[in-house]
Amino acid sequence: MVGVLVVVGSYGTAAASPATAGGPSIQKVEPPNWWISFSPRLMLLLTGSHLQGATVSTSYRGVRVSRVQPGASDRYLFTWLQLDPSAAAGTVPLRVRTREGTATVQFSLRSPRPRSELPRGFSPNDVIYLIMPDRFADGDPGNDQPPYSTGTYDRSQPRAYHGGDLRGVDEHLPYLHDLGITTLWLTPVWKNTNSDYHGYHVVDFYAIDDHMGSLEDYENLVADAHKFGMKVLIDYVVNHTGPMHPWATDPPLTNWLHGTVQNHLAATYNFNGLADPHAPPSLYRTVLEGWFVNALPDLNPDDPLLAQYLTENALWWTQNAGLDGFRLDTFPYSTRQFWSGWHHDVRQVYPGLDTIGEVSDPDPAITSFFAGGRAQFDGLDSGVTTVFDFPLYHALRDVLLRGAPMTRMLAVLREDALYSHPDQLVTFIGNHDGPRFMGETGATKDKLKAAFGLLLTLRGVPEMYYGDEIGISGGEDPDNRRDFPGGFPGDSRSAFTPGGRTPDEQEIFSYVQDLLRLRAAHPALRVGRQWHIGWDDTYYAFLRDTPEEKLLVIFNNAATPRDLTLPLQDTPIEDAKGAETLFGGGTAQLQNKTLHVQMPAVSVTVLAVR
Repeated sequence: MVGVLVVVGSYGTAAASPATAGGPSIQKVEPPNWWISFSPRLMLLLTGSHLQGATVSTSYRGVRVSRVQPGASDRYLFTWLQLDPSAAAGTVPLRVRTREGTATVQFSLRSPRPRSELPRGFSPNDVIYLIMPDRFADGDPGNDQPPYSTGTYDRSQPRAYHGGDLRGVDEHLPYLHDLGITTLWLTPVWKNTNSDYHGYHVVDFYAIDDHMGSLEDYENLVADAHKFGMKVLIDYVVNHTGPMHPWATDPPLTNWLHGTVQNHLAATYNFNGLADPHAPPSLYRTVLEGWFVNALPDLNPDDPLLAQYLTENALWWTQNAGLDGFRLDTFPYSTRQFWSGWHHDVRQVYPGLDTIGEVSDPDPAITSFFAGGRAQFDGLDSGVTTVFDFPLYHALRDVLLRGAPMTRMLAVLREDALYSHPDQLVTFIGNHDGPRFMGETGATKDKLKAAFGLLLTLRGVPEMYYGDEIGISGGEDPDNRRDFPGGFPGDSRSAFTPGGRTPDEQEIFSYVQDLLRLRAAHPALRVGRQWHIGWDDTYYAFLRDTPEEKLLVIFNNAATPRDLTLPLQDTPIEDAKGAETLFGGGTAQLQNKTLHVQMPAVSVTVLAVR
């Protein structure tokens, strides 16, 4: 028998010397490394060839192979390691034996990060900034056309790679800090194929995409963001893989996928059946088991081994760079049972790790069903920290862009009691999946400013989409993913600097920056309780208050200035002695427990109530 030495690299790929015909060969180990004093039991997925009937052993002190299990084909072997407290950091030799030969894998055990670098999570004190790295900034033109990529690099094509990367984000952290951002959310940076610049077609759960940079770039970005006092969330995509993932045609276990390339259900996008206690499986099976856009292989995380694989994967990404949390893509498309267990297991290691679930639905009854904090009729708490406030997103756009009455927005806010923590809902006026605010019919600079005025004063954790702070336009995907001006070699100007912005861009930027500074300076705008004070079809006045301060926010959606009369009796500010303008162009006078406000057209004003 001939021994084969296998060295596991950064991404879990393995380099091996030639083996005897029919002997075992290992090309990949997942996870590619682990940490001492981190978790006592670890499952490895070995991928290679001729692994049928293999055994695994090691002589490393404090590490014991407790179990092996064959995969669906001789390309896969599951191996469990028991890590004792006595295990020291070092290289663990794992000997894989079959009757035909032996291969040795060198597996790295490392010292974990200090507890001071544990995830810090997020709160209403934060402002999240959504970045699609490929469209934000190109910090390393050398990876625009990596040698092994099957994708197209062409900035003139909206569905090709444009060159943005992790280093580009890192280089512009001062811009984001100066704007007032406290938390970054990056769309997926995992390895993709073809021209999947967006990152949502993963083909390797343990690798950075060649166009994005390296694992070191990822670690440096998080470390540098932390130096600015900023947190980092990354997109976590586990409902599906990319169509070119090896599992699409050869999964490690047959039940890791719902269906096959040739025979599968197409996903539907209605969550009503999942949230209905009377619905039979026929009303939601295509959500849980259908292939997204009828092309993306649908994972079955209810399989215990896949659930463990995905849990370890989340821990690996978090530990490598000291990540602060995840945005959970297509959250309702995986079962609540899986998410509940995943959150429990991840928080056994990282109690402070926070997550945001994507539940793209305009109905608060649906989005609140998936929110964490309490068990629903199925007896499960999903465990997710919070969800995106899609209902408020739709209401804000309906009011500002389509002339809906103000009661459209209030109807959403009245449903806050459906959530355990409505103050943690992630609010937004735009993201990477719909038309830009400025790409909508009827959008104007003043309406965008008013939208930001509401976003940064209403309850919740606000999220901003890259470039909205300068009014970037764009229609449906992929037009809504335009390059940030100045982030790429050859750009004629840089909107990252005041001198490179147009007058309109600078006006919007300054408005948003001033709002963010106001929000940072006044806790009431972040954590204060919200009260309705007055409204009609075109205005809404609400209070944000803490024991230390009371701030009255007034939104006028009319196309002309308005003089408003706000009775204060039986409100938390009925004993007000006066009101001073902190932000915006409105003014107010108090007389006999009534506030008289003069509001400019389409605007938001913030008043400090004495």
